Formats: sequence, structure tokens, C-alpha cells
Amino acid sequence: MHGAIAGRGKGLAPQRVRGVNRALVLQLLRRFRQLSRADIARRTALSEGTVSRIIAELMQEHLVTEQGVENSTGGRPGTLLRLDSGHFCAVGAEIQNWETRVAVGTVEGRAIEVQTLRTPSAPPKALDQVANAFEIFARKYGPERIEGLGVAVRGIVNSDTGVIEVGSTPSWSGTRVKEHLQKRLNAPIYVENNIRVAALAEYDLGAPEAHSSHSLLFVKVDEGVGMGIVLDGRLHRGPHMAAGEFGQMVICDSPGDGRHDRPGCLESLASNTVICDRYAELLGTARKGGEETASRARQICYLAMQGDEPARQALVEACRYLGIGIANAVWGLDADMVVIDGIITEAWPLVSEAIRRQFPTERELSNFHHLVLRPCAFRGDGSLLGALVLPFAHVMTTGQRAAGVEAVS
Repeated sequence: MHGAIAGRGKGLAPQRVRGVNRALVLQLLRRFRQLSRADIARRTALSEGTVSRIIAELMQEHLVTEQGVENSTGGRPGTLLRLDSGHFCAVGAEIQNWETRVAVGTVEGRAIEVQTLRTPSAPPKALDQVANAFEIFARKYGPERIEGLGVAVRGIVNSDTGVIEVGSTPSWSGTRVKEHLQKRLNAPIYVENNIRVAALAEYDLGAPEAHSSHSLLFVKVDEGVGMGIVLDGRLHRGPHMAAGEFGQMVICDSPGDGRHDRPGCLESLASNTVICDRYAELLGTARKGGEETASRARQICYLAMQGDEPARQALVEACRYLGIGIANAVWGLDADMVVIDGIITEAWPLVSEAIRRQFPTERELSNFHHLVLRPCAFRGDGSLLGALVLPFAHVMTTGQRAAGVEAVS
């Protein structure tokens, strides 16, 4: 939102200015949770009369509601306003390789109800499963209340077309997620990469310090390593929707002519799979084929925090490489905040120390001296919450609701 206030209303038609101002009010209420009309006027430089008219419209449309009064410091206390989380809702889906979660929730990013499902191996079946869950929620909560469906998927995702250009597995490459779901559901569909939506959730819904960041890097570690980049409040996707493919960064070059997933890339040095393999190697055993790495990585983090030396060594080695990669990204993007998400954050004291050891220590290097490094505020739920608020992106940027969902038979 850094650029929204500065550029508000310049050269726009009156109707567009009105929409920008409405969006600005909604963004402020999402960021600060509760504000009075006077607070909003001060923060936006809009007149109190304009703010009052906007609030009256948004309340009539069930987008904003009044909630109590502010503490009085002398004089008449102002009425506090907040986003109306009791009327409109949205559905979000996070499709992982092994598990799909579908939730219905509020404009503030609060999940009301979550379904957890096993992800079918065939993409069309996985998408049909999401559509079925959406229809159940629409019948239960009322189609007129649902803004749409947001879907978070792995891989290189074209968020404009809703197509997975390169999937995390070959079967997902080329999948037309948006088109498939629109054939089933008469509802607005929004599709985005899972790490990018988690980065947005961190920026929009997380700690206040995240929203103050000008260059936020959100690093996700699971079976791979990826990054979401938020610059001055805007998600950076790149011209080919491929920004943040952090796992392909080569940290330790090895002989060979491979140009993708090459030996020495970060994904081959710092993922959950690598941590599990290295731990098994240190124990002198072989990791069981088909073993689910998330639960095993969680166990290794627990053991590392309990003082188990092989577990600590496997974790710290991976985080050393992760720290080198993060340092490279900070040099390139002048980041002021790095957020880490994944099971490894369950051993945060060890993880953060190993990562920070790779950063320069000279005080004159202010980009590292003032860099904030912290775990994700949502502990693995960022992608789901990001998908949940995707359908509200339209009203948050234009001030107007998108076309709603038609009745579900």
C-alpha cells in the first residue's frame, strides 16, 4: 500500500477516484483492524465528509461495520470501524502433492471451516474435488455471500490465465485450472502460485512490521525451496510469471551440463528431502522409499532441539546453504525483511542462527545490519489463507465487488 496513497486520484475520472478512495479505506481497515472515521481521514488526507460518505456506502454494502468506541482522551470518543466479516465470505483451496485443503473464510483472512482431502494423482480429479467442496460451502453459507474461489497451486503459474505453465510434477504442467473450475462453477476463479499467495498473506494479514516492509522476501522450504517477493506492497511475478524460483539458484556448482534442477542448486541442498536424506546418511542407514518427508523432517527438527547431534548437523548444514542463497537474494533485491516458512521453523533458534551466520557482519552494510529475519506468522497456513483472500483482491484494489456466485443446485 506504499504506492497507493501517494498516487491516489491523479488524472483519474471521478468514478475511478471514488473507487480508489473506497479501496484505500478498505485497505487501511484490513491493515489496522479498527479505526475511527477521524483516523481514516488523517491517514488518507481525505476530508471527514468524504470519509463519512464512503463509510456510509461501505456499510450499506456490508463491507464495513461499526464496533464499539475508541478510548476517550477528552472529548467525544469516535466510533470504531472494521471490515464486516459477518456477511461476505470466500472459499480458498491449497492443492499440495499429497493433500488438498479447502476452506471458507472471511475478508480478514480468518478460516471458518476447513476440509482436508487426499489429493488425487490426476489433476482433473483433484480440481473436481475442489469444486465439490466449493459447492458444499456455497449451499451451506449461501451463494450470494461468497465472493469466489481462490486456488493456490505449486509450480510456475500464470495468474492471468490460470494455467500452470510448469507443474511441480509433469502431470500438472499445462493444467488449465481456471478454465476447468469455471466449467463446473459459475463463480469468479482466481489462481496463483502457492508461495506467492503465502507472501501476500504475510504482508496483508501478518504482523504490522511485515506491512511496513518495502522489500519482503518470503522463503518456503518443503520438498523444494521457493520464494515470494513483495515490493512496496505489490507482488512481483515477473514478465513470465516465474519470479521467485529460488530453488534453481546454484549455490555449489558441480560438473555436468544440466541447466534445470542441476547439481548444487539450492533445492538439492536445503529441502526437507535433503534434510531427511542427510540425517539417514549420518546414522548410516538408508531413508525408506516413499517415506513422507514432512513428518520425518518434523521429527528431525524436534530431535535437533533436544540435542541429537546427527539431527542438529543435518538441519544446520541445510540451513547454511539456505542462508547463502538468502544472502544472495538480499544483495540483489535490497530486502528489509525475510520470512521463512516450513517445518524447519519448528527449530527456529538453530535455523535462524545458521542462516544469520551467512550474512555479513559489518555495521556499515545497513541492508544486512537492519534486516529482519523471522518465521512465518501463520505456521504453514499462509498458502491456504492467501488463497482464501484472493477473491477479495478485486474489492481491495478497485473498491467494488466482483460479480458474485450464482445459486448452486
